[in-house]
Amino acid sequence: MLNLAVLLEDTARTRPDHTALIQGEERWTYAELNAEANRVAAALLARGIGSGDLVALSCPNLAYFPIVYYGILKAGAAVIPLSTLLTEREVAYHLRDSQARAYFCFEGSDDLPMGERGRAAFEATPGCELFVLLTEDAQATSGRTAGETLARFTEGQPAEVVSRRTAETDTAVVVYTSGTTGQPKGAELTHSNLVHIALQCNRLLGSRPHDVHLVTLPLFHTFGQCVLMNAGLAVGAALVLQARFTPSDALALMESEDVTVFAGVPTMYWALLNYPDADRYDLAKIAANLRVAVAGGSSLPVEVLTEFEKRFGVPILEGFGMSETSGVATFNHRDRPRKPGSVGVPLWGVEVRVVREDGTEAAVDESGEIWLRGHNVMKGYLGRPEATAEAVDAQGWLRSGDIATRDSEGYLYIVDRKKDMIIRGGYNVYPRELEEVLLTHPAVSLSAVIGVPHPSHGEEVKAFVILKPGAELTEADLIAWCRTTMAANKYPRIIQFVDTLPMNATGKILKRELT
Repeated sequence: MLNLAVLLEDTARTRPDHTALIQGEERWTYAELNAEANRVAAALLARGIGSGDLVALSCPNLAYFPIVYYGILKAGAAVIPLSTLLTEREVAYHLRDSQARAYFCFEGSDDLPMGERGRAAFEATPGCELFVLLTEDAQATSGRTAGETLARFTEGQPAEVVSRRTAETDTAVVVYTSGTTGQPKGAELTHSNLVHIALQCNRLLGSRPHDVHLVTLPLFHTFGQCVLMNAGLAVGAALVLQARFTPSDALALMESEDVTVFAGVPTMYWALLNYPDADRYDLAKIAANLRVAVAGGSSLPVEVLTEFEKRFGVPILEGFGMSETSGVATFNHRDRPRKPGSVGVPLWGVEVRVVREDGTEAAVDESGEIWLRGHNVMKGYLGRPEATAEAVDAQGWLRSGDIATRDSEGYLYIVDRKKDMIIRGGYNVYPRELEEVLLTHPAVSLSAVIGVPHPSHGEEVKAFVILKPGAELTEADLIAWCRTTMAANKYPRIIQFVDTLPMNATGKILKRELT
């Protein structure tokens, strides 16, 4: 028997007085966090919600998230973490698709009325029986949105409960994919999946009980949830919660809280490097404390990696994973040579193949789709056996949809997403390769490359470019530069200068919104 909540429970037993959470001026010890999660579990069980049930959670990076998350697990139920940016219609879809019996939702703000959207979605979902409002003030008994508050929900509940027994193959968390094609699907991750990944992350990072993690990655996503929250609490680290990433707040927290571990997506590293007032902070102190930095979510441009390491003096360890692989599948191990631009080698117990279109193994340095198999691969897509069979074959190989090459030492290099590949005049063009080259131009700060319809070539290459502050560059000049640095079938014929690029809540550039 195994329950993911054991990661918190074990540390609460061995290090009860150690700081678990830091949110502004507030602090929670491991004993306090565990007690609050117990009250949530007891309240759920008292309402008849427990083993085998699914419970949704919409919450930014606040103490509420781990309290409710582990409370759901302790009750024997499974957690459905939802993006904080979902609309009312989208929340209703997730509640209905998952058949969630209960829904915990943060009240939000005027700019992001999560509670109002969540309440309306709950009322439009007959099968969802319980709505609990997470208020800005944790002790408040009413909020800006109608609904039972967490304070009332847990009132009078015991601080000690015995977690419900769950099998290691039971579903612990259902993470919905981004839905770039078709409706979002819920990847079922088991207790075994997530416990294995948490323990492996600590091994990979050389984690220590006195580590301080800056948690700015959204916890509803597997990256932040697995690499920072689950892994951090398992080892006894302190989690510094940043509800919304800004480079100024991130630097301020790194300085004031002596952060030792930072994990982010490429756009976060880019934002930290390009923040104009960074010198207001004690960068020398930040660099001295920062022990390890982790990058994932999408490929980190080598230019950004190099500049960040030069400025902060800490190596960035890149990895690769997806929701369907519990967040991590390959990593640049600390005890092996690190190769900038590579997402490393497979984790212990994980197999990786690079496969051609015809299903045969690609040669060294030849591109192909990444296939994965191991303890980290999802149980399947919730309620979708056909989609599961399409993604995972009879031998357990998951088709990732990512294109990569592998060198003679087994290191993987992400080329691009299969669905992002551009076919121009019959030639395959990988946007990430061009984005890397564009970043070497002295005036270019960030770029995103897509394919747009073309009457004779099928698709044409278009680049959206953010220039560095004060830089001046024309479309014609940049195209001419591209012509000299990229193959004739690859370089962008269309360039559009922009001030910002659309990003999702995890900081990934939303190419589907670019036209």
